[in-house]
Amino acid sequence: MLNLRISSPTNLTAAVLATLSSDPAVSELASIPGASLRPQGDLILASVAREAANDLIDRLRELGVQHEGSIQIAPAGAWMSSRALSAQQLAPGSGADSVVWADVTQQAYEDSEPNWTFLSLISLATLIAGIAIILDSQILVIGAMVIGPEFGAIAALGVALVRRRHGLLGQALRALALGFAVGIAVTTLAALAARGLGWVSVADVTAIRPATGFIYTPDRWSFIVALIAAAAGVLALTSARVGGLSGVFISVTTIPAAANIALGIAFGVPEEIWGSVQQLLLNVAGMAIAGWATLLLQQVVWGRVSTGRSRLATRLRTRARGRRASSSTPGASGP
Repeated sequence: MLNLRISSPTNLTAAVLATLSSDPAVSELASIPGASLRPQGDLILASVAREAANDLIDRLRELGVQHEGSIQIAPAGAWMSSRALSAQQLAPGSGADSVVWADVTQQAYEDSEPNWTFLSLISLATLIAGIAIILDSQILVIGAMVIGPEFGAIAALGVALVRRRHGLLGQALRALALGFAVGIAVTTLAALAARGLGWVSVADVTAIRPATGFIYTPDRWSFIVALIAAAAGVLALTSARVGGLSGVFISVTTIPAAANIALGIAFGVPEEIWGSVQQLLLNVAGMAIAGWATLLLQQVVWGRVSTGRSRLATRLRTRARGRRASSSTPGASGP
């Protein structure tokens, strides 16, 4: 279940209440007149089955609620309600599988913002990956991949294409380009400092590395793993199940490849640079393609589910009106 908290201008409240009250997926509905001071108007609270949230949110947006008021969406957590159970049963599909596009899009904007935190995390992750390469440590490579924040921006590329958000597409591309550039620059400076201090030599970078050699030797499996990992990551992000994200972070070598580029630049090893650039581009491209394809498939599937749900809701409303009409007819209840 999801909870909707709507700040509605007074002139839209009647239309909002009519939209919510006529939908069988809404199990609870409350209106507090005059409770909203900014914007001035009313506060409306509703509980809705997650599977039906997209339809309701789209209809509220058609009313223009988001322009003068606001719509907040939050998971209900644990709940006990026979009405809510009935609402879920009337909404086709599974709540855990359903995609709430407003939530996914908002998350994509937040994850792809090239802010200080994003740049700091990608720089720290690249530094750790650089140390992992020098020490030939798989444990440190995994740690660097978990810290890296780039998957959110890569997933945002797919969201932008599927939902046709050109601003989000540009923001995600800027975040990725700037993030990797900053991470590589910071790691290059650190590698140059380590080289000047005599802590690291060219031999450390060019030596045979059985545990981390895959970072600069891309092959077809690199692309296949990126496709599978991104599909799993997008499913985890868009559904109510988020346990698979850590597996995505440690499956692809974007951050380690960026770190190896930095080491190659610092120590003048072009073959390391070129192999790592290929690895980085291959992984980012594979993840972006798989993310877009997964989101597109979800949009098609849930679009059809929403169409079926709308037809069901229309039939239920028609039956309810028929029952009310028959009950109000004189003599309908018997002599």
